[in-house]
Amino acid sequence: MAVTAKQKPKRSSGFFDTKRGRTIVENLTAYAFLTPAMLVLFIFGIFPVAFAFFVSLHRWRRFPGDFRGLDNYVDALGNFAFVAFFWLALGAILYGIYTLYRFYKEERQDEQPRAYAYIIPGGALAIAIALFTRWLFTAIPFIFNVPERVRGQELSRTLFVSEFFNSFTFPEVTAAASVMLIGMVITIPLVLLSINTVKIKRTQHYLSLAMLAGLAFIGGVVLMQLTVSEIDIAIAEALEAGTSVPIWSQIIIISAGAGLMGVALWLWNNTVHDQNARFYVLRVLAVVAAVIGGVLLIQELPSAFADHDDDIARGFGVTVWYALFSVPMQISLGLILAVLLFQNIRGKSFFRLVYFLPYITPFVATSVVFSLLFSPNEASLANQFIGVFGIEKQDWLFEEQGIFQLMLGEFVPDAFAGPSLALMVIILYNIWIYAGFSSVIFLAGLGGIPEDVYEAARIDGATWWHQFRYITIPLLSPTTFFLILVATIGTFQAFTQIFLMRKNGAYDAVDTINLYIYEEINAPDYAYGSAMAFVLFAVILTLTLIQNRIASRRVFYG
Repeated sequence: MAVTAKQKPKRSSGFFDTKRGRTIVENLTAYAFLTPAMLVLFIFGIFPVAFAFFVSLHRWRRFPGDFRGLDNYVDALGNFAFVAFFWLALGAILYGIYTLYRFYKEERQDEQPRAYAYIIPGGALAIAIALFTRWLFTAIPFIFNVPERVRGQELSRTLFVSEFFNSFTFPEVTAAASVMLIGMVITIPLVLLSINTVKIKRTQHYLSLAMLAGLAFIGGVVLMQLTVSEIDIAIAEALEAGTSVPIWSQIIIISAGAGLMGVALWLWNNTVHDQNARFYVLRVLAVVAAVIGGVLLIQELPSAFADHDDDIARGFGVTVWYALFSVPMQISLGLILAVLLFQNIRGKSFFRLVYFLPYITPFVATSVVFSLLFSPNEASLANQFIGVFGIEKQDWLFEEQGIFQLMLGEFVPDAFAGPSLALMVIILYNIWIYAGFSSVIFLAGLGGIPEDVYEAARIDGATWWHQFRYITIPLLSPTTFFLILVATIGTFQAFTQIFLMRKNGAYDAVDTINLYIYEEINAPDYAYGSAMAFVLFAVILTLTLIQNRIASRRVFYG
């Protein structure tokens, strides 16, 4: 009698055993792994920036105050603040249009005509995110006012927790929460329905593009509305005071001048790359005319800056001098050291360590040593050194006069006085600290250049200088670009070494913009300090974009 094997009962197949179900599980698993990173990015990246901007629009000292709009920015930049925010709002709207153009272009390339169905859910997602942001920043002032509400009561953890949750029960917060929940209830089913019914390639990409365009439009419109309302208020206040404020004319004239400069740059690029000599002279004349017109129109800038904060102007001036003298010397010295230490010399590992040591040594210790070396006393090492050459002793870190005035005399105008002697000492300290870091990065770049290239050059009779000029420098251009970018951002954000080495009598001569921001926040005036920080952020971002634009044509990536 044959023994039959016991058959296993068949498992009933469910939705998640199908191909569609497995895809959903895989996507949910991927998002579950990405959620912690996205939360960290939001909490420590996006939210602090958005919160700082929110603070800059209010009167905010120890606790939240009244809404001030753009007043903090106007106090810092004068009427140019209106021009800048007008450009920012217009730029956001134009970026939304550009994103929709990308959507259209990629849809044509992918041949996915049904992708347009994702514009509506993407826009709904953008509205939902905007409503969530509105609710969050409506609740924040009430949360930060918890210490004010519990003042005079017996303090306890239970009381603070109770008041924290009570912050979400105020009428303004609950109204914003209700609108947000309605948006969420409409958006989530709409997005899920679109994903399940409209099957196309790169679903998430098209949905993200539509959402990004929607966020750009919403941000641009809200910012434009805020700017226009603030301009109207400023004009009305000026009329009540019996004066006039030509804000709109300044916006139009300065924008036209900037536009003409952009047209001049575009014409010049086309002229350089066009080999047709017939229209060369006409194009050059058009470039000259556009530049002249742009310069004439941009001359309205001084009047727009007329009521700016002198401390901000002085701080940016010191910062620019600090960057102009620090970055080139730091990069050049780092390159020279890297080339020397890359050679086959005895003890090069020891020298590499020695030059890199200042970078890893604490600022507090090295700044104290530098302060002693450049002491105003006659016995200081710096004064003894210059005394060998017959130069009288200097006050160094206590000297606020510009170096060009010290060298050439009082007839040098203040605008061309150059960085103060105190700032030059800090610049030397900065070069000493970061030259070793630059040399290490350059050494890594030199190690990536193939030796075969140098051998071929030597066979062709190239000298050492020709190899350095036509091989080393071009192939190090990515490394050089990285170091220039990092050094520029670092000098505009410099704080620690300047704060440690500043002395009485030379404060204004060494105080960069970061020092003024620190003093305003320490006052405390968090709103004005945040506004100044955003001005600095805009300057650094502009410089970074310009450097990236230049690097796209100058940097050789092999």
